[in-house]
Amino acid sequence: MGIVSVDPYATSSSSAGYRSIRLRADDDILFLQIHRPAANNAIDDGLIAEMTRALREWDGRAKVVVLEGLSEVFCSGADFGEIQARFDSGTPGGQDPGPLYDLWYALASGAFLSVAHVRGRANAGGVGFVAACDIVLAEEKASFSLSELLFGLMPACVMPFLIRRMGFSKANFMTLMTQPIPARQAMEWGLVDAVEDNSENLLRKQLLRLRRIGGPGIARYKRYAAELDDSLRAAREKALRANLDVFSDPDNLRRIARYVKTGKFPWEAD
Repeated sequence: MGIVSVDPYATSSSSAGYRSIRLRADDDILFLQIHRPAANNAIDDGLIAEMTRALREWDGRAKVVVLEGLSEVFCSGADFGEIQARFDSGTPGGQDPGPLYDLWYALASGAFLSVAHVRGRANAGGVGFVAACDIVLAEEKASFSLSELLFGLMPACVMPFLIRRMGFSKANFMTLMTQPIPARQAMEWGLVDAVEDNSENLLRKQLLRLRRIGGPGIARYKRYAAELDDSLRAAREKALRANLDVFSDPDNLRRIARYVKTGKFPWEAD
């Protein structure tokens, strides 16, 4: 008889009132799953608002927040469907980048330990979620990519978090090459902290250790760490300005709209 896979979020009542995320709690550990399977776990305004709301609701209650995605895709980045709909309706620009940057900043500097558990693909803004977390655990099959330049965009808001994690040269390489890197390479470059084939077991082992740390100590340390490295706060204005610049370019928006409608990349002929 085969092993039956159990969805740990299925019986949780903590997800009530949410559409794009699922929550479950284990004492003072909050598990937060990005759950937009029909949209490839892409980032839209609703997802950002719900994740921000969840972190606020659990502020002071959770000492560890574990961020998860789906088994095949952690997060695919910006919701091109939402951007295409805005473009077709004549609404200029993409998402307001401020709320997403502030969400990542909350993961990086909040009074809790943030743990990214990556089992599938993390692309573009998905890498932003990963880079914002204090600890990153990955399954062997996970991959990480920045595809923005293929569409004339840039990972403007991702870069401050990614540079803090792995340094400018590697973040620059990922941006320019646009190719996925596997989990082991991501660990060598500093984006990922630990990799195992069974990442569920890896997560369980790490949480056993983290449970021993008191919440007040975590909060005090995170405040101190944010004071030592103020780069994320200092980079915010530049990052938002660069993001707004590329998402206000009509040519970039046309490329995105065409890709959504036809599946063709910008270099492919009609």
